[in-house]
Amino acid sequence: MQVPNVHDAEPIPAAAREAIDALMASGDLFRYTAPQNAPVALLEQEFAELLGSKYALAVSSCSAALFLSLMALDLPRDARVLIPGFTFAAVPSSVVHANCIPVLCEVGENYRINLTDFEAKLSQDISAVLISHMRGHTSDMDAILALCEARDIPVIEDAAHSLGTTWNGANIGTLGRIGCFSFQSYKMINAGEGGILITDDADLVARAVIMSGAYEHNWQKHKGPRGDNSPDLAQAFAKWQNQLPLYNLRMSNLSAAVIRPQLPELMRRVRDGRTNHDYVAERLNASPVLHVPAPLPPEVRAPDSIQFNLVNMDAQEVQCFAAATEARGVKVQIFGLSNDNARAFWNWQFLQDLPELPQTRAMLMKACDVRLPVRLTQAELDVIVDILLDSAIEAKDRAAA
Repeated sequence: MQVPNVHDAEPIPAAAREAIDALMASGDLFRYTAPQNAPVALLEQEFAELLGSKYALAVSSCSAALFLSLMALDLPRDARVLIPGFTFAAVPSSVVHANCIPVLCEVGENYRINLTDFEAKLSQDISAVLISHMRGHTSDMDAILALCEARDIPVIEDAAHSLGTTWNGANIGTLGRIGCFSFQSYKMINAGEGGILITDDADLVARAVIMSGAYEHNWQKHKGPRGDNSPDLAQAFAKWQNQLPLYNLRMSNLSAAVIRPQLPELMRRVRDGRTNHDYVAERLNASPVLHVPAPLPPEVRAPDSIQFNLVNMDAQEVQCFAAATEARGVKVQIFGLSNDNARAFWNWQFLQDLPELPQTRAMLMKACDVRLPVRLTQAELDVIVDILLDSAIEAKDRAAA
């Protein structure tokens, strides 16, 4: 069988194409033109209800959602924000954009936060924590939330890769003060670009709404749970009217029209993604040199990719494995070896006093990443796995020769 294309997503549902045609005919693409029930407003209501949150704000990207979340917390200039050392460059960038200072903590071989280093860093004048569930891997949120609550430190969840993941039965993104999600093409819901934040805090969402670009009195078109009028929200809007800068990070009705028909598909995609991931993980873990870390007990993941570590391979063998997979048609991203990889912390040269994180660096030099779109069949998965297993054998054999 031909090597499957792992970059294409599922087709956009026909209902989205019909909604787009109607929008194009009307020309009504701006979220605030309609007096009520614009596609973006309906998306916010539907998404908040889906996740079990009171409020949602749809914006231009998850990066925008992270930035607005930090700004909504009203942190002082140069506030220190603790983030994992394994995340995408947009996360420390959002901290910098919010006039704060990123503080990086170590991440272990299971891609999750090293709690010993996290607790030590948390005592270093930290004003907020931004937890990145990188590639959908959930760190010990019970411990993290307890440590932060004891110090009255707010937690923002970067759940860009975790839509549909649960922790002790609760949706990821609802555990902290604010949760942020992505609708970029490689996520469970695909709009090319786009993001959304959720919270139960009326004051936080009011600040975020105004700063997102709800100029004059457009904030009146933002409602409470299930589209109801919310006295708490109205009071918060009145408090912050004209008090905050506008960053114009709004989502357009066109993006919302693409996203809304995909929401009913989410749980099916989550189920198929988990089935595919677990099937591939079981086969890879049968190899003595490939290891897929297990989820933590409270975590039920919603994966659309797989990460695994190269075990007992030296630098030459790692390079050989990467070359062998590419030659067979499956390009494996090894985070620490890909040139200028935005997930390798040493490439975040825009940070001052960039720290060294030896544990995170060691992990990144042997951590592999392969996309597994939920549309793949088991036969297609077998083609990918066979290539990975054969390449691992070749890498070890070449080293022994």
